[in-house]
Amino acid sequence: MSGYVYILASKRDGTLYTGVTADLGRRVHEHKQRLGKGFTARYGAVRLVWYQEYQDIGEAIVAEKRIKKWRRAWKLAMIEEMNPDWHELYRGSGWE
Repeated sequence: MSGYVYILASKRDGTLYTGVTADLGRRVHEHKQRLGKGFTARYGAVRLVWYQEYQDIGEAIVAEKRIKKWRRAWKLAMIEEMNPDWHELYRGSGWE
């Protein structure tokens, strides 16, 4: 089963949230609907600004744990490399 590591932001250079999922479209949709009362709902970090797909969900989990330990500047640089204008990358719950 493949997996995704993703970063959500409240705005450009705003609050960041790093997560992992097997279904990126469903998970980002859940964040956007503010289901639950977790971190993303509390801080408004619901814009998908970076993601990476992995062939194996286990690899994605390891990568997420590694990225969560990174300094903020490293995460910002990674976002800027993939998405320099911080566009919303979410394409709907039918993500394929």
